[in-house]
Amino acid sequence: MTISRLPHAALTLKQFLQRQKILGIYRTMLRTIRQVPDEADRKYLRDWARDEFKRNKGASNQDAIRMMVTQANNHLEELQKSLALASS
Repeated sequence: MTISRLPHAALTLKQFLQRQKILGIYRTMLRTIRQVPDEADRKYLRDWARDEFKRNKGASNQDAIRMMVTQANNHLEELQKSLALASS
């Protein structure tokens, strides 16, 4: 009888790569939010991003996760465009 050395809750390669992609979006979003000039807006956006990612942390439906990743990318692009326009 063989015993698996992997923990019971080990991620598949696909899940691991998806998790890394999502964490990358989160980090990029927080870095972008640091560029917001107004401190109150920065705090609001940082809290919003953290709450959204925490709220969806337990999601397991792959279609829903793909949709959330797309939405997060869209929000990130919008924020980056807004900052670029504000600085020009």
